[in-house]
Amino acid sequence: MWHCLIVEDDAVNANYVAEGLREGGYDVTVCEDPAAALELAMGRHWDVIVLDRMLPNDVDGLTILVAIRAAGLKTPVIVLSALAALDERVRGLKAGGDDYLAKPFALPELTARLEALIRRSQAPAAPMRFSMADLQVDLLNHRVERGGKAIALQPREFRLLAYMMANPRQVLTRTMLLEAVWNYRFDPQTNVIDVHISRLRQKIDADGGPPLIHTVRGIGYVLSEDSASATDPSAAP
Repeated sequence: MWHCLIVEDDAVNANYVAEGLREGGYDVTVCEDPAAALELAMGRHWDVIVLDRMLPNDVDGLTILVAIRAAGLKTPVIVLSALAALDERVRGLKAGGDDYLAKPFALPELTARLEALIRRSQAPAAPMRFSMADLQVDLLNHRVERGGKAIALQPREFRLLAYMMANPRQVLTRTMLLEAVWNYRFDPQTNVIDVHISRLRQKIDADGGPPLIHTVRGIGYVLSEDSASATDPSAAP
């Protein structure tokens, strides 16, 4: 069961959203007072917060959002507001909102957005370091080592290697590599993948260690300690 805090002073709108979410299996708490809402937001675990902009005593809901972000809370927050202008939406996102939905809105859209926020927040953090055999890739510091020796890569080569390290022992087609590293900016028939793989192989597999980058003839490439996982690993490039 997902726990949702709704900060909204319009009783009709708050009840409409709360009932809809409860029917979808949410545990919902509604609060209209800004001070009490801030205390609730910071004092309990919530899977998601639905935050209205215009609250009693001329309080802008974004002040609550700024406060909980300043406290280090990463709870997903969707801002609801009749202030639908582009600059207002930008303000909401810059204040720490994860999404911004203008009123009036359809409940199914709100529910879909909430589910997307929750899924995103609960996804495991992407690893920042990868290793295979004696090859180490540090995404945070943009550093590659093999056998303890630093390897200098060009930005595109680094992205290509990082993608392969994130998908080890899997055959990666040229199309997959084009999508992930080149964002479809090249024709699938181009040899740009082969050229970059060749350069990367020369740097990664250069010092006589077991080759890690293998060609799967007619399909693509695989990063693996086991050359038997590839078809004709000696094939060019």
